[in-house]
Amino acid sequence: MDDDALSRLLKAAGDTTRRHILTLLVQEGPLRVTALAAHFDMSLNSVSKHIKVLEEAGLVTRRTLGREHFIAAELDPLTLTENWFSQLKSIWDLRLSALEKLLVSKDQDDERA
Repeated sequence: MDDDALSRLLKAAGDTTRRHILTLLVQEGPLRVTALAAHFDMSLNSVSKHIKVLEEAGLVTRRTLGREHFIAAELDPLTLTENWFSQLKSIWDLRLSALEKLLVSKDQDDERA
């Protein structure tokens, strides 16, 4: 697993504004930067900085046509986070299973005593 890529993804997704940008792009498809910025009470420059973080994480791509910049969602990188959470879930499943066996064994020992 690429820990740096995972860290960039989690950092990018950790901000409410960036999650909102991703949601808009998934719902509406590729949008101009100015159209994205219209959804937020912040400057175009601030929205552009959020988009840059999303680009660095690989969660959006930019296509330039003349002076227009179109931003599109790229959700394939999210498989890194899905895989990481799956690994964590597997570990907890094993630990909970071991705990259950221990408790059942303790109950059986208590019943014999």
